[in-house]
Amino acid sequence: MDYIIVFVLITLSAFFSGLNLGLFTLDKQTLKRQAALGNKQAARIYPLREYGNQLLTTLLLGNVLVNTILAIYLGSLLNGVVAGFVATAIIFVFGEIIPQAVFSRHALKFGSFASPFVHLALFIFYPIAFPIAYVLNKLLGDELPKMYSKHELMHIISEHEDSEHSDIDTDEERILHGALQFSHRTVREVMTPIEDVVMFDKNQRLSHTFFETVTDKGYSRYLVYSGNRNTIVGILFTKDLLSETEDIAIHETKEAFETNFLKVKTFELLDGVLTKMLKLKQHIAVVYNRNEFCVGVITLEDIIEEILQHEIEDENDNEDE
Repeated sequence: MDYIIVFVLITLSAFFSGLNLGLFTLDKQTLKRQAALGNKQAARIYPLREYGNQLLTTLLLGNVLVNTILAIYLGSLLNGVVAGFVATAIIFVFGEIIPQAVFSRHALKFGSFASPFVHLALFIFYPIAFPIAYVLNKLLGDELPKMYSKHELMHIISEHEDSEHSDIDTDEERILHGALQFSHRTVREVMTPIEDVVMFDKNQRLSHTFFETVTDKGYSRYLVYSGNRNTIVGILFTKDLLSETEDIAIHETKEAFETNFLKVKTFELLDGVLTKMLKLKQHIAVVYNRNEFCVGVITLEDIIEEILQHEIEDENDNEDE
């Protein structure tokens, strides 16, 4: 009978000690997120972790109480000095080291399995644990959520990609890194400088030579200027030129020439420009500097390439460039 009592006390000590370490290695926000995604183990543990100080007080109180009873009981069975060494050795190895090592590695599994036991302990120790937890809550405030910076998230993503236990691949790592970085980049860093932009005068006639140039360049949109290349007056849409058969000027076309276009500044951030493009349904924006001089263009494709961290090529791109 004595061995059974000792075994039960050691088991209880192991549970309290292991759960104390194991449950508090599980971040409350992570558990909430996993539970929302359908993880049943996290859903069973989250209600326990939600009341951190009361859970902590209950587990520590239970652990101290059981270890004290175990030491006293062994003292009644053995000589005082021997009982002290035996109790210390048993509690240290079987009540602390082994359960904490196991629970810390499998916290979600054991925490979920032991959740009914923890609920019972919370109920039993409530008269003592709740007042202590209440004071701790008032003194220390709510448990701080674990938040990560963008650089930390990028590092975590890289660690996942390198791990055989993760399903994140190289392409996903590259895209996620791009998505986390592109909002810090400005239009100036991504735009095509004005000297490299193909554009036409608004009085340019739709001649055979003009169509050859448009076909050769292969762009879907072209800037249109008036007088000089800094005076942009509209956008020419290549697809709408198909319906134009007469030898007329660009500004005389019925649908191909659009004077309402998006303007952005060189210092604007890419995420803001992307929002504008999506809201206004614009695929291209003309870039101006602080002095209102046209300095280039930026396209939706340019921004997407920054997110994908990869150049988007089509059949018109020159592979040798």
